[in-house]
Amino acid sequence: MAESGPAASPRRRRAVFYRYYVSRSLITKDRTDDSAGAGLRLPAAEIEHLVSSRVHRWLLDPGSIYKSTSARLTDASIQQRLVARAADLGTHWPELSVARKRAVLTALVERIEVSLDQIDIRLRPPRLAVLLDVPTTPLQSMTGDEIRTLSVPVRLRRAGREIRMVIDSTDPFAAAKPDARLIKLLLRARRFNATLAAGEGVPFAALAQREGVSRSYFTRLVRLSYLAPDITQAILDGRQPRDLTPEKLLEHSRLPLAWHDQWIVLGFG
Repeated sequence: MAESGPAASPRRRRAVFYRYYVSRSLITKDRTDDSAGAGLRLPAAEIEHLVSSRVHRWLLDPGSIYKSTSARLTDASIQQRLVARAADLGTHWPELSVARKRAVLTALVERIEVSLDQIDIRLRPPRLAVLLDVPTTPLQSMTGDEIRTLSVPVRLRRAGREIRMVIDSTDPFAAAKPDARLIKLLLRARRFNATLAAGEGVPFAALAQREGVSRSYFTRLVRLSYLAPDITQAILDGRQPRDLTPEKLLEHSRLPLAWHDQWIVLGFG
């Protein structure tokens, strides 16, 4: 799938993938190359599943996609197209064939580095635009700024001659669940917006009185109806940051118009 880093490297020959990722110290018989004092032999299927899952979550994170590709994409409409297509790929990821997933990961993943406390997945985000057929500037030589590292905390435990991985679920999106209060707030914001559209020419104060709220609250909710579609979808799916509460969302009702700025302000990127 991809070459690993100094801690471990996948054993493969031509197109044949072996069942383990083995430390170079075991391959070269040089134990001095291994910081843990003993070689690592990790089941490849576990690592490849973890890499696939982490890239899947990255595709569904619009803020991260934007930050990873904004240097190449200066046109806002192209940025939005890439984010939308990445989200679509992420949504259908579980249904993709193994061959299709492998093709995407092979194109995106430059290197996998396995250490005792985490796995680092080094991506080349500019290649995502090529994969998703989104026009961008021609690829030049890669620089350090164009490599994005996705880290997954793990703990390695020895089980006989093998090492088993215990995954630490510390990803801020991994444990997120749909927040009924947040969803209710978004639905109310849309209803207030519809009320405003239907009551053209009617003063805000009168519309707010109809809804039984203050003019200030009515105004703040109407503003929330202009959230970026990807932020709205993330909240509906339960992929919002853990600290994003209805109260915090209302505090940030004066959001910037640019969608990628909204992602940053609300903690999505």
